Amino acid sequence: MFFRSKKPKKKEELLVPIDSTLYDGKIIRKINIITLDPFGYSVADTTQMPKNWGERTGNRLHLKTKKIAIYNLLLFKKNTPYDTYKILESERLIRAQRYVTAVRISNQTVGAASDSVDVTIRVLDSWSTIPRFSISSNQVSIGFKEKDFFGSGQQLEYRFTNRFDDGRNANEATYTVPNIKNTYIGTVLHYKMDLDNNYIKSINVERDFYSPLTKWAGGVYVDEYYRRDTLQAPDLTYAFQPVKYKSQDLWAGRAFKMFEDSHEAITNLVVTGRFLNKNFTESPTEVYDPDHFYSDEKLILSGVGLNTRKFIQDRYIFRNGQTEDVPIGRIYGLTFGYQYKNTFWRPYVGAQFSFGNYYRLGFLSMNFEAGTYFHQSKTYQTAFLFESNYFTKLYSIGNWKLRQFVNPKVVVGINRDDVIGDQLNINEQNGLAGFNTALYGTSKAVLSLQTQTYSPHSLLGFRLNPFFNYAIAVLGSPEVAMTKSKPYSKITLGLLVSNDYLVFSSFQLSISYYPSIPQQGDNVFKTNTFETTDYRMQSFELNKPRVVDYR
Repeated sequence: MFFRSKKPKKKEELLVPIDSTLYDGKIIRKINIITLDPFGYSVADTTQMPKNWGERTGNRLHLKTKKIAIYNLLLFKKNTPYDTYKILESERLIRAQRYVTAVRISNQTVGAASDSVDVTIRVLDSWSTIPRFSISSNQVSIGFKEKDFFGSGQQLEYRFTNRFDDGRNANEATYTVPNIKNTYIGTVLHYKMDLDNNYIKSINVERDFYSPLTKWAGGVYVDEYYRRDTLQAPDLTYAFQPVKYKSQDLWAGRAFKMFEDSHEAITNLVVTGRFLNKNFTESPTEVYDPDHFYSDEKLILSGVGLNTRKFIQDRYIFRNGQTEDVPIGRIYGLTFGYQYKNTFWRPYVGAQFSFGNYYRLGFLSMNFEAGTYFHQSKTYQTAFLFESNYFTKLYSIGNWKLRQFVNPKVVVGINRDDVIGDQLNINEQNGLAGFNTALYGTSKAVLSLQTQTYSPHSLLGFRLNPFFNYAIAVLGSPEVAMTKSKPYSKITLGLLVSNDYLVFSSFQLSISYYPSIPQQGDNVFKTNTFETTDYRMQSFELNKPRVVDYR
């Protein structure tokens, strides 16, 4: 950001535990909330102030987060006993907001013999308004992201796209209310119409198990979806076919606290139920969908499981030196249900086991899932999923930091429907970024290795963090096993660009080498400029019951 401080921010000062054992049980008399503009201030040093014209100008252009937005995130209230766990959870939940750079909660007793305590919350804002612009030889896009709409904590995103050759326009808008009056009920309104008149309209109202202390969760999701896509006929020809449906998805869940260990990791018994109704008004013809995959569906699921969750504070994982909350824990879950489709009911059974923790050599989490439908004593649309996240401990090379990330994923499908909608690919986020072909299968394996550095320097407020990535993926089918299929890979060198003051996702400036891309050739080089998503870590939540994530 151009309004940067000349003095580097002391990120290390943010990772300081709250010593609140002396306050447990005291009555909270006051809750003081102080929100700070993004430039020149510190949550730890109350004397630090903006020092130059650039910082002061940036702060004048910024609308600070309203105190009520922070107050609505708190798990404690005035005139209630001080609870260390609720204080720490509140701090974590505030830090999880995209418009917050850092937060510090401190306590002060009213008097030496008093049974009351005052709680002060200092929140350092991020610059929340980000313009978006991209242009290519055939189209231009312009838009913005506002992650703290008028300081309310609500989010607004919009993008407009114009295609040059035919003059067609596309629009996409999303409005998010993440928390309604301290209930943690969030609402997301989404609308997207692309350049080919495919669209989706959706409303999602949901309260998840956002904390190990949460007892009730649930949600309602409704949407309308339309798309014309190419499907393959038995004679191997392709044609555009329409898919249009409306769906309603309702779920509810209850968590029962079982026990809390000596390390403050809470174990809950979670019971959930879900009903999904999907009605198709347009479907592909019999030739292109002989199994009637795109047909009306009713799905009833119930889930029961045990999950253990705790959060460990760390730095230099996805953010450059700022405090991050890494979930550790375990999941043991079972899912049961029935699906009504194509005039008959069939049962579904699934299971999940997950774990994650810090070990001597770094952080490791693993997730195993399996599920299948039954009909006439046979299994259908069976899926097995294994995925893992590993990163090493933090290494220092001078003032530079470094971590190695390893992310394997294996998906195996058995007796899946012979239609593209029920098959796997390794395109883009499903396998290899920048890879896009009409290759499909029923099983796949993906391995991504990334060496990530963290720069101590910034340029105009931006951190340019060099990285090296190697990824390899392979598809399998009933006819050709994964071990006999051709693997596809990519090698990438680039910069992961982030900013200490902005709320946008990091983005990559990179060049990638692909030994082979079908229909594009061999020895392909591509330059990429796109937003990147973090290597997703397990949250160890048991939320809406679902079938195995087969994609």
